[in-house]
Amino acid sequence: MTNNTAYAQLMAWVRQTEALGYVAERLGWDQETMMPRGAAEQRGEEMAAMEAVLHARRTDPRIADWLEAADPADAAGQAQLRLIRRAYVRATRVPSDLAQEIARVTSLAQGIWADARANDRVLDFLPMLKEVVALRRQEAAALAMGGDPYDALLDGYEPGETAERLGAMFDRMRPRLVALRDRILGRPAPRPVKGVFGEAAQLRFARDLASAFGYDWSRGRIDLAVHPFSSGGGSDSRITTRVSESDPFNCIYSTIHEVGHSSYELNIDPDYALTPVGHGCSMGVHESQSRIYENQIGRSPAFTAWMYGEMRERFGDFGIGSAAEFTRAVNRVQPGFIRTEADEVHYNLHIMMRFDLERALVRGDLEVGDLEAAWNDRFRADFGVAVDRPSNGMLQDVHWSVGLMGYFPTYTLGNVYAGCLYQAMRVAVPDLDDQLARGDTSAATGWLHEVLQRHGGLRAPRETIAAACGFEPDEGPLLDYLETKFGALYGL
Repeated sequence: MTNNTAYAQLMAWVRQTEALGYVAERLGWDQETMMPRGAAEQRGEEMAAMEAVLHARRTDPRIADWLEAADPADAAGQAQLRLIRRAYVRATRVPSDLAQEIARVTSLAQGIWADARANDRVLDFLPMLKEVVALRRQEAAALAMGGDPYDALLDGYEPGETAERLGAMFDRMRPRLVALRDRILGRPAPRPVKGVFGEAAQLRFARDLASAFGYDWSRGRIDLAVHPFSSGGGSDSRITTRVSESDPFNCIYSTIHEVGHSSYELNIDPDYALTPVGHGCSMGVHESQSRIYENQIGRSPAFTAWMYGEMRERFGDFGIGSAAEFTRAVNRVQPGFIRTEADEVHYNLHIMMRFDLERALVRGDLEVGDLEAAWNDRFRADFGVAVDRPSNGMLQDVHWSVGLMGYFPTYTLGNVYAGCLYQAMRVAVPDLDDQLARGDTSAATGWLHEVLQRHGGLRAPRETIAAACGFEPDEGPLLDYLETKFGALYGL
């Protein structure tokens, strides 16, 4: 078998596996948007069956033979081999029956979590969460092979990252964030928007905002979900949002956030479709796209000035008398329970709390039955507010119900990456504010497409950011951006 033949056979096998993976992902999308509630148990069996097929393909011994023989000449081919080898090693360490059981249980757990959240009943969710955590501990032990179990799970979302390095970064970030927060909270709070913002009008505006950020409706769609997410890639990447008729920013910024994720997938070079390189290279880099769309662009004074006029036309008077006042309302800093609604100053403090809690869960230092008390104690210590109900506490996020332990820290890593990208973008697009003030994001999103999105998984995560920015990533640009932006908004 020649090198070219081995590579061709490997990639043909992988393309079919990737296609089946998208089918499984579509089942998950349907479960959270369209599926009748009574189908939950059957859907769990369907997901387990799909996982059995996928696991068998991902661990097929021919992959090892093809990897050994293949030797593509170009950088893209070498990147494919790097990603396939990595996925193969991880998959072969996890027994098939464990992979299937995780798929079945997490599918069931999502619905149970949603009901428990709606009814504020932690006890309804704890038995299933115990199963999820036990299964993920088993998986972590299999992947770690004697190493740190949390690092083994984290590596699945952010290749090469460790809890030790992230923890050190969080320790450097926390003092500046807390100091900035305390200075801001000592100033008068901006006036919030007031009124009733109808669901249909919000969704029309959400669609228009998605279009303003370049979302490709020929390959996407928007639906409602309990917890907003994006799903898919290649030629089919869908977004979801949620609506609160008293808080239009929930829908607006959930939509822009998910457009950032989805646009990353849709903008990858089509030559990489249905291959490992045809995905975002990590969840941290993925989050950098959603957060820079949402925050540095979508919450900028220039863009919110344009958005103010749009909202006045669509919703009439909502208690805000000027674009400047509206920008302050959009960027209002206040302690709040909900991570997805948190301002940019508080957001990373939410993530640091979850990082510590889930690392303790995975390592066995915290048991599921003690999680609610641990959450509430930590929240009061970090935010100075007592959690009033479980849906504002440990039940608010979908992640643990579907087994995404190790995922949370990638949100802050994404913010750090976004800070670096924004610093580079300001240099590359010197008239950025003038364009955003017209509601035109094309130069900003076009730059991201060119320097980052189109490359997909061609490079490792930190290499991807360094290649886009021209410098190695660290937390400094994010913290500088936050201090400059909120210092101006609050007159610090």
